[in-house]
Amino acid sequence: MSSHSWFLYLIRTRQGALYAGITVDVKKRLSEHKHGKRGAKYLRAKGPLQLVYAVEVGNRSLTSKAEYRVKRLTKSQKENVVASAPSRDELLRYLKLETIKPEEQ
Repeated sequence: MSSHSWFLYLIRTRQGALYAGITVDVKKRLSEHKHGKRGAKYLRAKGPLQLVYAVEVGNRSLTSKAEYRVKRLTKSQKENVVASAPSRDELLRYLKLETIKPEEQ
């Protein structure tokens, strides 16, 4: 079991689309998206890419649930997340994940 803390991040493409992902190292993952073969296929040839939001969420399970819910948001809802840059707790409340027990975080 990994003890890493996981982050949810949003990247803006040249066309203005927002891509959500999770990682334990935001800087490294952004570099992979920009330069490496390990980046998401969706983001290839859509650069320049700009990191517009990142927040430490907790364990992988909770972060994956948050990512799933963010990906289901409308474009305007994602833009609201970027504009308001919510804290971890604010984001979890917004995504209706605040009821998760502390031992699951």
